[in-house]
Amino acid sequence: MALLFLAALIGIPLVEIMVFIKVGGEIGALNTIAITVITALIGIALIRIQGLSVLMRARAALERQETPVNEIFEGIFLAVAGLFLILPGFVTDTIGFLLLIPPLRRALAAYVAAHSIFVAANIRGSGSMHRTGKDGETIIDGDYEVIEKNTKSIDAKGPRNPDSPWSKEK
Repeated sequence: MALLFLAALIGIPLVEIMVFIKVGGEIGALNTIAITVITALIGIALIRIQGLSVLMRARAALERQETPVNEIFEGIFLAVAGLFLILPGFVTDTIGFLLLIPPLRRALAAYVAAHSIFVAANIRGSGSMHRTGKDGETIIDGDYEVIEKNTKSIDAKGPRNPDSPWSKEK
């Protein structure tokens, strides 16, 4: 995994530089820079609009008491799209714009959600936790403390201080 990350960290900028040189040679350096800035601005505007849409769908799912798993993954893909659109480059812009296509993004989110394992946890009162396992069985976790009746009184720890505000009867 670390090797894959290192390859991407080195490979993506190299590919972007190569594409910049090719495109800049065809349309000119100033046009290349203008296209890069314009794609970043358009991408930011689209992400803002689509991000609000995903947020509203997630809120609706929560109101129906459903887990918004697909919406969470769509939000992650929108964040990745935003990162790719802000980074200068044509390859990353292409990937970013592909992630902005709602049917493609929803299909990717559904695929990732279907191939992931989740544990839904609802914290209820008294520190217990109810969760659903992989096969739908209910698992209840909780903390407990054994309290035994102590026959010794508090006075057994030592004599009372008559001047203490805690020892005065009201």
